[in-house]
Amino acid sequence: MRKLLIIFTVSLAATLLCGAIITYPMWSGLLKSHETVAETSAQPEEPDGTDAVKAEEPAVKPVVEAIPTPTPEPFEEYDITLMAVGDDLLHLGLVNSGKQPDGTLNYDFLYEDIAPYLDKSDISIINQETIMAGNQLGFSGFPYFNSPVEVADAIEKAGFNVVLQSTNHTIDQGLDGLLNVCKVWDEHPNVLMVGIHEDTADARDIPIMEIKDKKFAILNYTYGPNLGAVPSDIIGHMNILCKIKEGSNYNELDLTTLDPAVIEDIEKAETMADIVIVCPHWGTEYATEPSSYQIKWAKQMTEAGADVIIGAHPHVPEPVEWISAPNGNRCLCYYSLGNYVSTGQEGKSMLEGMAWVVFHVTEDGVAVDENRTGVLPLVMQYLSGPLRFEGVYALDDYTDELASKHGIRSWGGVNLTVEKLRTWSSEIFGEWTLSKEYVLED
Repeated sequence: MRKLLIIFTVSLAATLLCGAIITYPMWSGLLKSHETVAETSAQPEEPDGTDAVKAEEPAVKPVVEAIPTPTPEPFEEYDITLMAVGDDLLHLGLVNSGKQPDGTLNYDFLYEDIAPYLDKSDISIINQETIMAGNQLGFSGFPYFNSPVEVADAIEKAGFNVVLQSTNHTIDQGLDGLLNVCKVWDEHPNVLMVGIHEDTADARDIPIMEIKDKKFAILNYTYGPNLGAVPSDIIGHMNILCKIKEGSNYNELDLTTLDPAVIEDIEKAETMADIVIVCPHWGTEYATEPSSYQIKWAKQMTEAGADVIIGAHPHVPEPVEWISAPNGNRCLCYYSLGNYVSTGQEGKSMLEGMAWVVFHVTEDGVAVDENRTGVLPLVMQYLSGPLRFEGVYALDDYTDELASKHGIRSWGGVNLTVEKLRTWSSEIFGEWTLSKEYVLED
């Protein structure tokens, strides 16, 4: 058995040795081929001939077209237009004109004649001379006015969006009357009411109106109530133009000195708005020239930063002019636009001005367009026997036939004519006069 195992082992070894000898050439070649491939992969091929020349040439970079920088669109310049009228002075003849057959009150008619101008303006200002203290108190005229609250409805409906409420008649019905008119305007959110405050904490706030991305600050002050002093309970509720005398026990006003708070408000407004508009209730009644105080205060306001001044109170129109301050500031000043409506007895009170201001907006800012700004002369027409409102006309449209029917002939003893009105207009407004066609052109 052991001998057979030895023989089997020797035979198997011999067989394996013979197979290895026979297949050696084949697996030896395969091994060499594998080594060659490995060496080729590990070492870069040495270029020669044409291939070497190609290797030395720089690689061709792909052409990438540059993305053009978009050209910014040029700034599109535009205009913002302001119109303003004078005192909405509701004598009882005008109050009675609004009584309807069914007993209700409506005052839309007071503003219908100027609808085309209101439609074209972005900022529309009216000075509400008389207070709306509440219909339950009854209506009254001079010297202590109380006008129907329905007037506010008509003002908003007409398209006015700014109402000046600080006048010498603001407290004709006391503090309660002032507070009532604040509540009235709270019910008309489309109208910015300025000049008085329900809460005294708001007294130094700057009213801002934003139009087409530009901010307009609109400030309103009165020289004072018809008292020569300011009652203690009124302070902070009404914006006062004049300084209160130092040491006065009754808040007596210094009618020759501008309240420093006005200057502070204008300076603050200038930091908040693009344009500052100041609307002072000032001047001498029935004087068609500004007083020395108006001129002095207008210059102080200009130096503080006012861009436009629109005055009220004299009940007649006064001139328009550019004011230059020592610091280089300029301001367009309408000293007075006169009355918008009234049944006054002064002939020149029937002539009035509509301020028309075009602000031109460029990429650099906004400024008054001097070439398209001025004043449109208007005429207020009423009838007498009884006194009733008839209409407001552009002076361009006013005729001698209308003048011959004007109630001021019998009520005021004034022989009103177109020639007189045009003469007054020329003397007061001069080169600032605009025509109706010019204002309404597209």
